[in-house]
Amino acid sequence: MFSSPFLPLPAGLKIATTSTRDDLLVVQVVSTNVRSCCPLCFCPAERRHSQYTRVVADLPCAGFRVQLILHVRRFFCDEASCIRKIFTERLPAFVLPWARLTVRLCEALQSLGLATCGELGTRLAARLAIQTSPTTILRRIMILPLDPVKSVIHLGIDDFALRRGRNYGTVLVDLQRHTVIDLLADRKAKTAKVWIQNHPEIRVVSRDRAGDYATAARQGAPQAIEAADRFHLIKNLAEAVEKALTHCRPELQKGLKAKEAAPATILEVPLLSLVTVDGQPYSAHQTERYDRYQQAMTLRKQGMIVKEIAKRVGLARRTIQRWVKEETYVETTYHHSHRSRFDAYAPYVTQRWDSGCHNIPQLWREVQAMGYPHSDRALRAHLEPLRGKVKGDFLAASSLDHFSAKEATWLFIRHFADLNEKEREELVTIRQGTETAETLYQLVQAFLQMVRKLGGEQLESWLKSVRACHIPELHRFANGIERDKAAVLIGLTLSHNNGQVEGQVTRIKLIKRMMYGRAGFPLLRQRVLHPA
Repeated sequence: MFSSPFLPLPAGLKIATTSTRDDLLVVQVVSTNVRSCCPLCFCPAERRHSQYTRVVADLPCAGFRVQLILHVRRFFCDEASCIRKIFTERLPAFVLPWARLTVRLCEALQSLGLATCGELGTRLAARLAIQTSPTTILRRIMILPLDPVKSVIHLGIDDFALRRGRNYGTVLVDLQRHTVIDLLADRKAKTAKVWIQNHPEIRVVSRDRAGDYATAARQGAPQAIEAADRFHLIKNLAEAVEKALTHCRPELQKGLKAKEAAPATILEVPLLSLVTVDGQPYSAHQTERYDRYQQAMTLRKQGMIVKEIAKRVGLARRTIQRWVKEETYVETTYHHSHRSRFDAYAPYVTQRWDSGCHNIPQLWREVQAMGYPHSDRALRAHLEPLRGKVKGDFLAASSLDHFSAKEATWLFIRHFADLNEKEREELVTIRQGTETAETLYQLVQAFLQMVRKLGGEQLESWLKSVRACHIPELHRFANGIERDKAAVLIGLTLSHNNGQVEGQVTRIKLIKRMMYGRAGFPLLRQRVLHPA
């Protein structure tokens, strides 16, 4: 009998023989203990009854799966008061009673499961020469004991999606230790209230603007102060700004058109040159290529060589050489004409369009009856040139033709110094377009200054300014602040926030995406509360 550093065993166990079979290493292990303690009375016993073998799996060794055949004994318990007369030898630090896996292999499976969960853990275990199944890994995770919740002074609370749009849970975070202390299966006020009531030591509750959590904190911890999270305040403000910009879009367009009604600046090339030879306006690709032509000619007049021009504008050198040689712009044409099934119906559709029928669904039904095989969306794409034809005198394109309230909202929310030159120009154009936009921008920046500088003492004066303005979206935002004014004031004064909670919610999302198959809230709770 011997021991090996490659397969360490606890005291009292020795290796008798070893053998290999394919990728399996079979190790015969013999117990050398003279005595053993009874599991009931804990009295040592030396009188042997018999011997038996146990087959258990152990951690792999050098790429081999390891199977231990343990030769252990049964003993007589000679203690008269003990009800057990015969007991089996125990190896608690190495393998538990009736277990088929060693303790260290169980711990390895638990670590694999917490890091990757069932299916992925099984794949990884196979690469590590560990034979297991998803069910075994999940079972090992679920039997992990949960530590009791320690004293909580600063509590962060927020919801997370179990199934987005349908089922939500609640995450509770200790903001001092930066750890998740519990998960709740729903986000009801009653459930959160019961949990909070069991922790009377709570002094600060940081939460979002949800009414259920406000009710739970108010009723469950009346001794604690509530702090509204600043991130959610800015999020609510951004939603109000987007709605306000959407409603003032017509006013922006009207103001800009009036300013651009003045005579246009003289261009280097007449505007008529930006149409094709058949009278169609340039496509995006043609316009971009024409702009590159102008840029290349300007650089050439300044004395730059053809090689550097090609590198600057991102075109081939031969293209620049041809432009310089011809000294005029040649419109790009497509040399390969592609036939389409629409060609057979094009004369009829063109005739109906010219006669005044611009109802595309009606045209589609007519040509479909004639045998047109495609959808109305395909017909709409073919009619795009006809729909774009100029039928009269229209106003010139403006810089706000592609105005998006969602994109413009972040111009209002972000700090002016963080904007690039193009974004600053766009912001200035919007602010100058209407008095509403300028008022909105000033009020938004004033609120953001309170958030950044923790200037809660300015909240009352800001609310008065909002009431004096004529923007209903900000009025509704201010009314929401009034209903939760105490928590908002604390959030704008003290440094407490839900940043750590939001980070834990992101971690929960990652764990959820790794779980599939037999996954539910109990397993999610185990994985979140037992970080890998």
